[in-house]
Amino acid sequence: MFDLFNPTDDHQSLRELVHDLARGVLEPQVKEFEEKETLNEPLLRRMGSEYSLFGITIPAEAGGHGLDATASVIVHEELSYSDAAFTLSYLAHEVLFVNNLYHSANAEQRKKYIPPVLDGTALAGMAMSEPGAGTDVLGMTTTAEKKGDRYVLNGAKQWITNGNVGRYFIVYARTDKNNRQGLSSFIVDATTKGFSVGKKEIKMGIRQSPTCQLIFEDLEVPAENLIGAEHGALRHMMRNLEIERLTLAAMSLGIARRALDEMVRYASVDRSAFGKKLADFGQIQQMIAESYARYRASRALVYETALKVNPTSRESLSAAAAKLSATQMAEYVARCAIQVFGGYGYTREYPVEKLLRDAILLSIGGGTNEAMQKNIMKDLRDTMSPT
Repeated sequence: MFDLFNPTDDHQSLRELVHDLARGVLEPQVKEFEEKETLNEPLLRRMGSEYSLFGITIPAEAGGHGLDATASVIVHEELSYSDAAFTLSYLAHEVLFVNNLYHSANAEQRKKYIPPVLDGTALAGMAMSEPGAGTDVLGMTTTAEKKGDRYVLNGAKQWITNGNVGRYFIVYARTDKNNRQGLSSFIVDATTKGFSVGKKEIKMGIRQSPTCQLIFEDLEVPAENLIGAEHGALRHMMRNLEIERLTLAAMSLGIARRALDEMVRYASVDRSAFGKKLADFGQIQQMIAESYARYRASRALVYETALKVNPTSRESLSAAAAKLSATQMAEYVARCAIQVFGGYGYTREYPVEKLLRDAILLSIGGGTNEAMQKNIMKDLRDTMSPT
């Protein structure tokens, strides 16, 4: 019988591997790096060198696993059960750079840049958002001017995951000042003169994952680092946003499942009141039951969408719906977990307050939920048959 969540034996094996890794290796270090608000950089590198978890969606002949979006969802869900913050840095490297670059680059670019990011020698990310251009990505002002055999980049990027640890970044910049869609993308080496890291943000949640500003001052990029055609970045940018939104939704699933497990255990085993277990009270039952139902519904939508997402086609409507549903659900479930725990839930002694803080970011990153609502309405309108 077909299993939506583990369609093949390879998917099941991958889930078991990442499950064990998350519980045995990732979880023990969460508290330390959460408090330091610092990425466990050696562990992220080991995701490639030791555990071979980079390149999930690129072909085996290129050094990857040749798997699909469902596999990527599995990895992000299982890792996020233990720590969404570390998982976001993983996502920036694996989805925003590795997947994006492989499916957009030419053969020479793949040959040069894919091997070091697969084995963790180099960490990576993507730079798209700007101080004045987040959801309105076409409003970006970073420019790339062609001068001979090079492009000269000037501008700043904001909210860049892995900004202070990455060696390579896919950077989007304006190459046609007269056309809002005249954007191009480039592979930028952080060791290049003119590249600097600005402010590191101090955040409410997702604290292990660094979020920084990147600054480009007359930064020269070789013309061979242009990805695809000049002025042609919008197409592969939007295509990659779909798997990004899907994996952000998967992170929400991991957070929600952890919150559910924590509140069921606490209410059923750990805590009593008025001579009864908390789980015997109707108000508690309502919060847990609603949380479970919403989690299961969102999980089905995310995995059903994963079957449709691939590197060569668009699935914007389902991806937006999956992200909107799952991120809203995760916030609801994490908030219920805090309420079930009562005063203890508001303390850092228990994990549920962190789950809520981390969940909130997912409704903002990768396109805000308000943008998802707009995109869904546009896609639904476009699919209507004329009457």
